Amino acid sequence: MSPQIDQLQQQLRILRMPTARHAIGDILARAQRDDWPLETFAAEIFGQEIESRRSRRISRLAKASRLPGGKTLDTLDKRRLPLRIRRQLPVLCEGDFLDRADNILIFGLPGRGKTHVAAALGHELVQSGHSVLFVPTFRIVDRLLRAKRDLEIEAELRRLDRFQLLILDDFGYVQQSREEMEVLFTLLAERYERRSVLITSNLVFSQWDQIFKDPLTTAAAIDRVVHHSVILEFGRDVSSFRADEAAKRHLELREQDGPSQAAALAAAPDNN
Repeated sequence: MSPQIDQLQQQLRILRMPTARHAIGDILARAQRDDWPLETFAAEIFGQEIESRRSRRISRLAKASRLPGGKTLDTLDKRRLPLRIRRQLPVLCEGDFLDRADNILIFGLPGRGKTHVAAALGHELVQSGHSVLFVPTFRIVDRLLRAKRDLEIEAELRRLDRFQLLILDDFGYVQQSREEMEVLFTLLAERYERRSVLITSNLVFSQWDQIFKDPLTTAAAIDRVVHHSVILEFGRDVSSFRADEAAKRHLELREQDGPSQAAALAAAPDNN
């Protein structure tokens, strides 16, 4: 290794550019061989460092997001989504709503694909460099309750505030005690007009009194999530993804068992 390359590597280490530091020798060799102008060399060295940093950042965001791995846009059967959702999904994946701190509210009966759509959107946003946290609502409520008990509720809210989008899955499935209602309302109020929330729920707004109990608190919670929001509704005409998948598996098993049963009958001794 030449003294010049060694010096460059030391300088890149000080500048905390690890990818450029490891690649500098090969890039210099290519630049000399192909007679690159200085701007091409600079673009290559900085381009590799930037791409490496972007890749590492996305890996960190993906790990922190806790998004379910299999629920992506590629595995989503978009043909079964309502037309309005199919049209809105690409726009939402661009992430502009995060800059406005808008909320996304996804309503529908169980098994219609709400969670898959929410997770797929989360994956796309992470790939664009946005911070996302996916969590079942009952779990975030339990987390906040423990923080409140330990007098750390404000610190916990600050930790959650690091995420540009908080996906609260199955919003209707909480135990609905007064303490749970209070911490859930506190979370929504804290993020209001500052950070985005995505909610999936099988309970429409008229049923949110089952969550918040008190009519005034229910109205205040609805007001905060609806004020700046996009609402995606899975109508009753959308069949259940889980039910259809179960039926498909059942049919496949029957088709697999059919030849086996026929072979077993053929091999059975004739007692007549």
